[in-house]
Amino acid sequence: MNQSISRRDFINGFAAPLGGALLMPGLTGSSAQSSSSPDYYPPSQLGLRGSHDGSWEVGHQMRDQRGWDLSLASDTGEEYDLVIVGGGISGLSAAHFFLEKAGSDARVLILDNHDDFGGHAKRNEFDYNGRMMALNGGTLNIESPERYNAPSLKLLKDIGVDLDRFLSDTALSRSMYRRMGLGSSYFFDKETWGSDKLVKREGYGYSEDFLNESPLSDVAKEDLRRLYSRELPDYMPGLSSDQKKQRLSKISYTDFLLNTVGIDPQAMWFFKDSGNSSFVVGADALPALFAWQSGNPGFSGMDLDSSPEGMLADLPGGHHGRQLPGEISVHFPDGNATVTRLLVRKLIPDAVPGHTQEDVSTARVDYSLLDKSNQSTRIRLNSTVVHVRHQGSGAGRSVEVNYVHNGLTHKVRGKACVMACWNTVIPYLVPELPAQQKEALAYGTKGPVVYTSVGIKNWKAFENLGINRIYTPSMHHYRVLLDEAVSLGDLHHAESPNEPIILSLARYPAAPGLPKKEQLIEGRRELLNTSFEFYERSIRDQLGRVLGGGGFDPGRDIFGIAVNRWPHGYSYTYNTLDEPWDWVFTSSDERPCVVGRQPYGQITIANADAAASPHTDAAILEAHRAVEEVMSFI
Repeated sequence: MNQSISRRDFINGFAAPLGGALLMPGLTGSSAQSSSSPDYYPPSQLGLRGSHDGSWEVGHQMRDQRGWDLSLASDTGEEYDLVIVGGGISGLSAAHFFLEKAGSDARVLILDNHDDFGGHAKRNEFDYNGRMMALNGGTLNIESPERYNAPSLKLLKDIGVDLDRFLSDTALSRSMYRRMGLGSSYFFDKETWGSDKLVKREGYGYSEDFLNESPLSDVAKEDLRRLYSRELPDYMPGLSSDQKKQRLSKISYTDFLLNTVGIDPQAMWFFKDSGNSSFVVGADALPALFAWQSGNPGFSGMDLDSSPEGMLADLPGGHHGRQLPGEISVHFPDGNATVTRLLVRKLIPDAVPGHTQEDVSTARVDYSLLDKSNQSTRIRLNSTVVHVRHQGSGAGRSVEVNYVHNGLTHKVRGKACVMACWNTVIPYLVPELPAQQKEALAYGTKGPVVYTSVGIKNWKAFENLGINRIYTPSMHHYRVLLDEAVSLGDLHHAESPNEPIILSLARYPAAPGLPKKEQLIEGRRELLNTSFEFYERSIRDQLGRVLGGGGFDPGRDIFGIAVNRWPHGYSYTYNTLDEPWDWVFTSSDERPCVVGRQPYGQITIANADAAASPHTDAAILEAHRAVEEVMSFI
């Protein structure tokens, strides 16, 4: 804790004053360099990442000014068949689908405001004593590929993803922690419970050993026993299964546990974060129906009819259900950054050396080759789009796209444009859209999230404590874990506790007690106003206290920290507490995501927001739809 804190990222996320964005084209890391520089390599940047300083200031200035002064925009003279706004999975997929349809000679420009491609699917690379390690800085899994839509499965195949081979190669390593006898645990912090205490948890529910070791009151212990006894009463007698589901859809899981089941508030501590990894809000904003579908306790006596197989997870809003028996979830070492790197290799082969899924893991992307005039696809980073509009009429009609790069405004033209960016910014970027469509695009509020990667010199403390996962509901990061033990090519996971490893920490900043959207807005405000200095000190404090009993010393054992803050993280999903039943359980055309994603002239709309789903396959499917619309008029 006495280690000096670096000064690398102390500029807070406070909104810049008008004009400030032009004075701060890049505040930290790679964004302050030219992508043509040989040492430009964003994945290795530590400190404050994700929506890093330098990526958001121009956008906030445009928002505050309700527009952008285009009078000084310089015309690059560039003309493309397609301009794509946003270089995340959806934007990169749109480029792939377009070239497949229009031919490899078609010209595509991708513009992105970050210093790296991939959107939320980025990676953090660490180098310790010459050993490369990587962890996801955002998008984590390919969940339930058995349910993936046809365009998504085809795209994965086209770019060289072989899920069966990866799962076969990692079958043994994925069980490493279990074979070592490591398990999950809870950390009872002194601020909440009076003293710090780590208690290991065994299996489903809470064992007698766990309860006896915990600082819970006798009443709370008995409530946990009762909750997992599977002998609970029917809390809604006399109602049919459908009637019960309707009622459960309109009360929160917190309300259900506290007021219907009647558990003690101490016992509620274990469930208050239920749903946060899917919806970025906790149990107070999670419909009890969703909690039941996800396998949470409390419903064993309700005699609810099983939902159709995959029902909630397959809906347009998705991500309301748990994996079905036999389904898989594929986690590459760097999450879905493997997918985006393979996509870029497919689009610009020279920029990403190698030829296989395995060798992309350690490939060093040559960022200087992303934006060359002699290639069909160009990716232009550190370029914030500020205005998109149609120009001309008839056969000569085009789309003019204005963007800011290095403090200067430029414009390019395309025969068409795919807006593969957040729905909420599109009304600002395309002011000529109809009012109803703008309103629909602005409906959702993206969920803020923090994924933090911490490099440590060894993980002997975890072995000594017999754990690989720690839940810390009352601390700044709500969980700490050893990442899944998988390797890809020459990117090898640590096999011994004596080897260095990257810890994965997560935070879902919400404001319990407020409606869901207000919670998300408050969480975003928190992220943009929290300095890296605060993160680093809280991380050192948390890891020192949680792992100290195993011999961990934060001053000695931490060698690097990357805090991936995503103020605009998960796509907004509909839920029955706030939206009509039809929006959640049907493909109703009245859903804002459907109204908002309609093509407008030669401008189409992609990204996961257009499906109201945070899933990777949703982002790919919407890219496919947007390109199909482009091909209908280009």
